[in-house]
Amino acid sequence: MRTAIAALDHLVLATPDLAATVAWLPDATGIRPSAGGPHTNRGTRNALCSFGHASYLELIGPDSEQPEPTHPRPFGVDDLAAPAMVGWAIAVSDMDLAIATAREQGYDPGPAIAMQRQRPDGMVLNWTLTFAPSISVPFLIHWETPFHPGRDAAPGLELVEFRARHPRPSVLAKILEALGVTMGIERGDEALLVELSGPRGSIWFN
Repeated sequence: MRTAIAALDHLVLATPDLAATVAWLPDATGIRPSAGGPHTNRGTRNALCSFGHASYLELIGPDSEQPEPTHPRPFGVDDLAAPAMVGWAIAVSDMDLAIATAREQGYDPGPAIAMQRQRPDGMVLNWTLTFAPSISVPFLIHWETPFHPGRDAAPGLELVEFRARHPRPSVLAKILEALGVTMGIERGDEALLVELSGPRGSIWFN
């Protein structure tokens, strides 16, 4: 059983204004996110901060360079008034096996969806992911390309604390067990409890 931090591929920090959040983060932590790229036809783009070789923080928000999408932007971006931790992904080496194993253990992560993004340097990233039913439940991700975004994202940001809050902790714990993951869970309104630290200071999301 992996801990949540050991299994983590990335955390999702959604924002109604990506440029403003990218400017705020270095003031708060001393780390300036690196540019990610647009999610074509989804109306969003991202910026990244690495937690190390294989995990990172994704900042995602509206992309003014894309036409207004005909569907809601992912991660509830359209409804946000301020930045919020809205999701987390766990890395799997074999998506089909991970889904089948979870189903055998009583939790269905849903089907895997193929996605793609082009970086500013022209490199195209391909991956598959599932969709999570709520904030505290992780989605699965498998990178089809050998290059992981955490490898060259802006370094220096540390994930100090990562826990969850859920109105029924035992329910969430059972889902996580089916996914082969364990983490601290508090009882209460659903949220991800995250502390990030950099050379200038720490920030806390709850």
